[in-house]
Amino acid sequence: MIKKINFLDIPLDILTMDETVNKIDKAIISNKQVHHCVINAAKVVKIQNDEILKESVINSNIINADGMSIVWSVRFLGYKIQERVAGIDLMENLISLAHKKEYCCFFLGAKEEVVKNVVSYYSVKYSEKIIAGFRDGYFDEKDEKDIIKKIKESDAEFLFVAITSPKKEIFLNKYKNELKNINLIMGVGGSFDVIAGTTRRAPKYMQDLGLEWFYRFVQEPKRMWRRYLIGNFKFVILIIKAKFFSSAK
Repeated sequence: MIKKINFLDIPLDILTMDETVNKIDKAIISNKQVHHCVINAAKVVKIQNDEILKESVINSNIINADGMSIVWSVRFLGYKIQERVAGIDLMENLISLAHKKEYCCFFLGAKEEVVKNVVSYYSVKYSEKIIAGFRDGYFDEKDEKDIIKKIKESDAEFLFVAITSPKKEIFLNKYKNELKNINLIMGVGGSFDVIAGTTRRAPKYMQDLGLEWFYRFVQEPKRMWRRYLIGNFKFVILIIKAKFFSSAK
């Protein structure tokens, strides 16, 4: 089965959750770095007019389908894909792996009280031993070198970055060569807020129906209406063009 396809000029990995976790674990065992990224409809739309974001995404080692809209679109374009690999679910699986194999994690992002709650949650759920360090996501470019130094010196195997797009993608692509001692670098968007209980995630049935976006829209309509209503429409147009008006998918 094909494991990587060209999806709107994005090299998308059509891996299952288990395959993704195993691939990352093998990289750690081999002491290699995996730069991981996920895409959803909103990010695909942004990529069309943001070359820096596009380069930051396509330079990743693994790119998973985060949203059901990506899964359905891949199938619509004639490829087989078994499931979505949502960033927050992958992060949870990898932190479980960290506990089992005695790996350490560094958490970067969100407000200070949020990231502290995330660290506290995983310390209680697993062990304080999996925590290599943490830092909030509110910083300027002048702070980045000090942050990178702190991450490098933490001896973490995993780095989870929960800041907004496209800042997190550009940040990871910019500094991944300086973070070669970190085996996994991964953007996780708003995952820290969900883990900390600051925001709520859609029920499982809504996730399976591809309505997670609608659940977020209802919670924050003023902030999300443009991203989801206009963005989703633009995404549908991109897929229709790729299906019926492109010589190559």
